[in-house]
Amino acid sequence: MEPILIYKALSNETRCQIMDWLKNPEHHFEEKKYMEYGISFRTGICVADIQKKSGLAQSVISNYLLTLQRAGLLESERIGKWTYYRRNEQTIKEFSEYIQNKL
Repeated sequence: MEPILIYKALSNETRCQIMDWLKNPEHHFEEKKYMEYGISFRTGICVADIQKKSGLAQSVISNYLLTLQRAGLLESERIGKWTYYRRNEQTIKEFSEYIQNKL
């Protein structure tokens, strides 16, 4: 875990929103479509759905997701032609402990 990368990743409102959306995806995305393909929210949320919800260009969202992933806050899994993103709860827990102990 590199705290500086996490601080930078979370210094953008949309990236923080993405982290919030992925915390409780059932409140922000429709799971029925995923279940039709045998995928649950545990796998992650498709980048296309994140892009649609944000209203931003796919290139911008892809860049944001990459920033969050490089900071260790997201994990991804590619299934077919789609990439699914989910939170990396282990890194989030470590960062939370870091904040509590260091700041």
